[in-house]
Amino acid sequence: MTAPTGPLDGIRVLELGTLIAGPFAGRLLGDMGADVIKVEPPGAPDPLRTWGQAELNGHHVFWTVHARNKRAVTLDLRRPRGRELFLELVEKSDIAVENFRPGTLEKWNLGYDVLSERNPGIILVRVSGYGQTGPDAHKAGYASVAEAASGLRHLNGFPGGPPPRLALSLGDTLAGMFGAQGALAALYRRGVTGRGQVVDVALTESCLAVQESTIPDYDVGGVVRGPSGTRLEGIAPSNIYRSADGSWVVIAANQDTVFARLCKAMGRPELVTDERFATHGARGRNQDELDAIIGAWAAERRPGEIIETLSAAGVIAGPINTVAEVVDDPQLRARGMLVEHYDERVERSVLGPGIVPVLSESPGRVRSAGPPHPGRHNDDVYIGLLGKTVEELTDLRAEGCYEPACDHSRGLAARRTADRKADPVGGQAGVAGRDRRHGSA
Repeated sequence: MTAPTGPLDGIRVLELGTLIAGPFAGRLLGDMGADVIKVEPPGAPDPLRTWGQAELNGHHVFWTVHARNKRAVTLDLRRPRGRELFLELVEKSDIAVENFRPGTLEKWNLGYDVLSERNPGIILVRVSGYGQTGPDAHKAGYASVAEAASGLRHLNGFPGGPPPRLALSLGDTLAGMFGAQGALAALYRRGVTGRGQVVDVALTESCLAVQESTIPDYDVGGVVRGPSGTRLEGIAPSNIYRSADGSWVVIAANQDTVFARLCKAMGRPELVTDERFATHGARGRNQDELDAIIGAWAAERRPGEIIETLSAAGVIAGPINTVAEVVDDPQLRARGMLVEHYDERVERSVLGPGIVPVLSESPGRVRSAGPPHPGRHNDDVYIGLLGKTVEELTDLRAEGCYEPACDHSRGLAARRTADRKADPVGGQAGVAGRDRRHGSA
């Protein structure tokens, strides 16, 4: 990693997190060129190595999504010499990311006061369920619970139905994004003060931060926003409509000027002056009637015709794609948002998401699919970076402080299978109880 890798080239990150919330922050920093060193305990690798729905050669490819652009070492932070080795890494790093339950690092005598004593410039990103302070700080947290506790889950679904979850760990990725954002803000501030600081990110607060006007609406008007199905109440037209072949198309034309274009494109210019739809407020009050009119028009046309007609008229419309359609999207491919990288575990190239945002002068790039096994870069880091000798590493290994590179995936997969049998509801009790990490469920 000697060639320029992006705008964060020269920044070193120590990643202690597992699963998604902490590692996503590390991934975002790594995508922009930071040297991210992932630390995994000997014999207890990141469970994400065995997560995902697709596998090949006994390995799950989900791992490549959040492990890309990272190096990996094994290290037991609970052992005195392992702790000292980590502090030596802290001295040579800019940022550390963790998603343990609050108090865990302090129990190992690795709290921020200890880290900053060794390196006053170190920035510690701490991702947890509820934050480092407050009456709920001690609780473990998962994205699914954070999405619910924050009120985000209440907004999903249809009125009168159960509040569903998005089929992704949204709370984790939001927390990871805020963690990376906070790290960059702290990095900039360090350039002014010379000192690092703690970046405290809670899953619940990350979910709360994206809920638009729900809080002021309640505070001022007593409005408790609830689920509204496929549309937003009062914002019309902005909904999905079934086409002639049964597939769905999204049409968003709630602004007055865009609504006028939609009416003209549908051959219904009189709707522009219809008192039911003439203003934004009127359209919001008469959403059902307006959706029925647009729905009848869309039902007589194939999706391609709908999108082409509306796009030509300056109306925003698009299909609801599956991943099979996304990977063939010419726009995404032209923008470099579908990137292949070779994964030596499965012995083939794997397609993954590109890097967002795109920087014009110093873009990030996918440099590797991620460390195939725990400890893959032990020698690079411990010998190359810290200057340890082979004899010193032999002693550290004998003490159980680290282990050489090895493939634990099959053994971990077997343990996860046993966990699922013991906990048929969630299948995660074993991992959560052992690691006490936050996020990713």
